[in-house]
Amino acid sequence: MRIIVNGAAGRMGKELLASIASGYCGAELAAAVDITLPEADAPVYTSLSDIKETAEVLVDFSHHSATDKVLSFALERGIPTVIATTGQTDEEKKMIEDASRRVPIFYSGNMSIGIALLVSLVKTAVQVFPDADVEIVETHHNQKLDVPSGTALMIARGVEDVRQNTTFCVGRHENGKRPAGEVGIHSIRMGKVVGIHEVHINTGSQTLTLKHEAHSRALFAEGALKAAEYLREQTAGLYSVSDLFA
Repeated sequence: MRIIVNGAAGRMGKELLASIASGYCGAELAAAVDITLPEADAPVYTSLSDIKETAEVLVDFSHHSATDKVLSFALERGIPTVIATTGQTDEEKKMIEDASRRVPIFYSGNMSIGIALLVSLVKTAVQVFPDADVEIVETHHNQKLDVPSGTALMIARGVEDVRQNTTFCVGRHENGKRPAGEVGIHSIRMGKVVGIHEVHINTGSQTLTLKHEAHSRALFAEGALKAAEYLREQTAGLYSVSDLFA
């Protein structure tokens, strides 16, 4: 499986290159792209438009602001694309949806199968306790750009899927009673934490706490390659990590 990696010089890009070099999922690096030329055992470029090589899947670990360029390349080449960045604007999300009508697009706020399972468990718990208070606490390293994390929003939207009249409160900071149906989302930034997501579901008489902790960024690189392996067999459409074990 030949892979083009966009954002190859970043933290996750380097992890992805290492996973490919190890032979994970039988992946082979076709080309690496970044504004800062990465070190790679394949041709390297500063722009997607310069790539001459062919590949089966493009994996983007750059920045959400590159979404339009990534999708333009995907549509021009007709190449399935894994978008592993977070923080997309509504306009960028619309671009992803539009592009997925023409090529297979895999887009998820988190590439971890464990996180997909966490979201599924949260949805089940909220259905069992429909009136419970739900609080999401996410912790990441002190250099993370987007707040809240894309994963925390995935979890919150999972609650919204199964509970009517859900509202999100990001970073509660004012006095006042908690309205019914509110999901609180809290962000902690410290040290070199890879990623911790905790969901507290409180009925008043009991609390159920669900937690996922990432120990290494390799987890997300491996998930992206699993997504690429899955995507190359799909027709045009929009896919997410939950499809990997559906």
